[in-house]
Amino acid sequence: MPERSRRSQEARVLTSQVVYRGPVFWVTTDYVIEPGGVRVRRDVVRHSGSVVILAVDEHRSHPHVLLERQYRHAAGSYLWELPAGRIDKGENALAAAKRELLEETGYTASRWKRILKFYASPGFVAETMNLYLARGLRAGTAQPEADEMIQQRLVPLSTAVRWVMRGTIRDAKTISGVLWLSHRRKPSKPHR
Repeated sequence: MPERSRRSQEARVLTSQVVYRGPVFWVTTDYVIEPGGVRVRRDVVRHSGSVVILAVDEHRSHPHVLLERQYRHAAGSYLWELPAGRIDKGENALAAAKRELLEETGYTASRWKRILKFYASPGFVAETMNLYLARGLRAGTAQPEADEMIQQRLVPLSTAVRWVMRGTIRDAKTISGVLWLSHRRKPSKPHR
């Protein structure tokens, strides 16, 4: 690609100022020249990144997915979700996934694989989400933080898919994980 074309594909940050800093995220106001030459203001929620755990119990005739139900103030209701949490400073994503699974559910897993990395809302949130498949589950004692009131349940994958399709599961990271697993378990049809 010619040098001029490559430069027109990159954004150039003119100024960036932190306008809010909290314990979990911070917000910047950025003035940017975006690809194509448009000068804009972008307010961006910044975050250290998070992990999501698709913990699957395969010791039954059909796989079961570990789901949590907890109150989410931003949604104003209880939501069914996969276990998840932020990556602490200096922590790698896999270590964070293992820590969050243990803290929130008491489970540990012997096999881990990152299956997806995505942005939940890239229009204004810079948080990346790392979705891990956790297999070889072993139950233990949960160690939730003081403000975490979490119920957990192993749900058959077919039920979780039904909950997604009916709108019972409304959390995007959980929808992504459940549908990923459902798609992976279906036998592929030969292409003609």
